[in-house]
Amino acid sequence: MKFKIEYLLVIVLVLFAATFVVATLISDSDFEGTDDIANDLIFDRFPDFEPIFEPIWELPEETEGLLFALQAAIGALIIGLFFGYYYAMRKFKKEIGRA
Repeated sequence: MKFKIEYLLVIVLVLFAATFVVATLISDSDFEGTDDIANDLIFDRFPDFEPIFEPIWELPEETEGLLFALQAAIGALIIGLFFGYYYAMRKFKKEIGRA
């Protein structure tokens, strides 16, 4: 009963990962970004639409993937730091309680 919230968190995380894996394996759709979908929708509904400006420079796909992976790594680092801080504070409070 001590670690009830940790067990619950692990169960929720495993269920989320399993749902993602199953949805990915079952689905035959392409992973298309929302920018592309919105762009296609706008041009379908308003064929005479003129964008206000065009990008000055577009990154290569490899660089976009690298930046996305970097963003995901930074997010994972922040989450890891939060859980590490939570664990250390809990451990510190137990040690203070014994003294």
